[in-house]
Amino acid sequence: MKSLLASGLLALVAATPALSQTPPTRDPAQIQAGTYAVDPNHTQVGWRVSHMGFSNYAGGFSDVSGTLELQPKSPAASKLTIKIPVASVATTSAKLTDELKGDQWLDGAKFPDMTFVSTKVAPEGKDKAKVTGNLTLHGVTKPVTLDVTLVGAGVNPLSKKVTVGFEATGTLKRSEFGVKTYVPLIGDELHLTIAGAFERQD
Repeated sequence: MKSLLASGLLALVAATPALSQTPPTRDPAQIQAGTYAVDPNHTQVGWRVSHMGFSNYAGGFSDVSGTLELQPKSPAASKLTIKIPVASVATTSAKLTDELKGDQWLDGAKFPDMTFVSTKVAPEGKDKAKVTGNLTLHGVTKPVTLDVTLVGAGVNPLSKKVTVGFEATGTLKRSEFGVKTYVPLIGDELHLTIAGAFERQD
């Protein structure tokens, strides 16, 4: 019985295609230039705000879309455009999630999207940059600077698509965008973390 089971397992392993991957690179010289699109299934936008000074409460957005015009040999010429549907906001509380979508907070019915359009990319070493752009939230547009770090680039072994990933962090004051509910009881500073994956468009 054991020999039959072992034989079956070996046959299953032999029939499963092997996944091989060249390790992702962080060397800009090895990254392909071109137009990349957001991979929405592997891109996350997280936020964090002080809750009455007792805890740092976190949530996120999903269904992100956008494009990256990537120029690794001339990073200052790169351009980024991101769109985040406000209705995708999520927390661990269903009640709070619904409240955040409402007109006292993000007002997703009136302002369905949050967008970021880069205006300047300032490299800081070979794998970091400060990306400044216009952030539109709640109908208000203001400049915001993100600290961006290259995570890695290469060919995704599953999709076979050339993929590049970045992590970006930034801080904004929500009251400046007209989202003033419970300030300062609920913190004015909103901390953003973006784990972005982009696929090259052939």
